[in-house]
Amino acid sequence: MTTSATDQDANLGVGPVRPGFGLDQDALTRWMAENVDGFDGPLEMFEFRGGQSNPTYKLVTPGKTYVLRRKPPGQLAKGAHAVDREARVLTALGQTGFPVAHVHAVCLDETIIGSWFFIMDMVEGRIFWDATLPDVSADERPAYFSAMNATLAQLHQIDPSAVGLEDYGRGGNYFERQISRWTRSYLADTDARRDPGMEMLIDFLPTAIPDSDETCIVHGDFRCDNLIFHPTEPKVIAVLDWELSTLGHPLADFTYHSMMYRMPPQVVAGLGDVDPTTLNIPDEASYVAQYCAATGRTGIPDYEFYITFNFFRMAAIFHGIKGRVIRGSAASAHSAARVEHYPRLVKLAVDAAEAYKSSARNV
Repeated sequence: MTTSATDQDANLGVGPVRPGFGLDQDALTRWMAENVDGFDGPLEMFEFRGGQSNPTYKLVTPGKTYVLRRKPPGQLAKGAHAVDREARVLTALGQTGFPVAHVHAVCLDETIIGSWFFIMDMVEGRIFWDATLPDVSADERPAYFSAMNATLAQLHQIDPSAVGLEDYGRGGNYFERQISRWTRSYLADTDARRDPGMEMLIDFLPTAIPDSDETCIVHGDFRCDNLIFHPTEPKVIAVLDWELSTLGHPLADFTYHSMMYRMPPQVVAGLGDVDPTTLNIPDEASYVAQYCAATGRTGIPDYEFYITFNFFRMAAIFHGIKGRVIRGSAASAHSAARVEHYPRLVKLAVDAAEAYKSSARNV
């Protein structure tokens, strides 16, 4: 969820399968021959680089290329790394024409490769790790941002019941549940110490939840580097990484995406250190208006609340990383560097909260 733009070189392409992440290629070949229509081996196997929590492999055959997503090997927390859930949402959305990779088959038999997995199409296109889209001409950039915006708006207008996802998450009280969850996470990690800004947000957020209580399918991590664009056109052809998807509030999902305008690019793909208009990128207000037009809204009067919530959630995640760094249990070598951005995330949340309070006073 927190891949830094500075880590992009390490995340590009594929390489040999890492030690400890190998699998029985002969058993997989036999299973695919029986369960994947049109499969014809032999296959070559590579592992995608990057920070996926579910190991992801590129499977190359003479006639077609596939992607395998699996649970990591070893003992896992209950409910974690639910690749079956990810395959379910991809299959459901694919039936509506929403841009996702086609899922061929799901395997819940751990004896095949050691853990659950699913097979989907490999979608060839472009992934942009930098939200400024430096490889796209200035004239073309607005169309790429419009494509991102329209894709998320399309997702939010899909009726969960119509695609069999009415039980994909809990409906209602989304913000109450999320604020409570991340507050508990923050308070539980005493090693990382308290922060006055976070303490203020914990007091403020539950009292400021807007009355709107909408529910839709949400992606949970919608940003430019989780999208595959057409090789030459400003068109999203696949949305990736559905691990955090659920039923939730559309404006939480949209503002997680739109906070790229304030996000330091050192944290995730963001525009926080640039003036987007100098790059011919729509400014934040225009981008919000575009989403509203696509979803039939007249505006988002509580916009700063939603931004506050999302920066608070991310700050709580970074607080947890900070605790793991202090304890020496952080899994990533980049964790210590990422923790340096924790105070800025807290400040961005506090600034948005103050802006929301100010707007409420002026109503």
